[in-house]
Amino acid sequence: MSMQPRGLLASFEYLDSTLDAIKTLRQERIRKFTVYSPLPEHHLEAAMGYGQSPVRVFALVGGLTGAAAGFAFTSFTSMEWPLVTGGKPILSIPAYVVIAFELTILFGALATVIGLFLLSRLPHLGPLLIYDPEFTAGRFGIHVFASPEELEKARRILEEHHPAEVREDREGVGRA
Repeated sequence: MSMQPRGLLASFEYLDSTLDAIKTLRQERIRKFTVYSPLPEHHLEAAMGYGQSPVRVFALVGGLTGAAAGFAFTSFTSMEWPLVTGGKPILSIPAYVVIAFELTILFGALATVIGLFLLSRLPHLGPLLIYDPEFTAGRFGIHVFASPEELEKARRILEEHHPAEVREDREGVGRA
């Protein structure tokens, strides 16, 4: 088995250099990369092109499904086993609001957790990416996963932005 490089890991001292490298990679249509940061940084998210999280759509759909299920369950129960008391109507919507509210919260929370796992692609069952412990101590990192044809272009782009270090990630080597 040949030990072909499958990616590059660049380690940067400064946030500005990392941001410029990300923007250049995206301009050159290299999209498969992972960014490591020692702290949450919204500039990195903007440079990578992240918008608002679609998890909120899962929460909305789950909540609406829960409300509909709450009203449907209580209405079905009242119609299937009618209990006439004091001339009140069999279907009394205000009494069903509490159950619909509780199911809205339950279904919304479950849908949010499911959406989080789906969109985060958890659990990660593929090969582990290369990692450097310096990323938790102050450095920023970019791991570019590129085809052999794009690898030299990616190396040139990363080295243009003065990284502290650039390493190759080879098959079977560098797993965290």
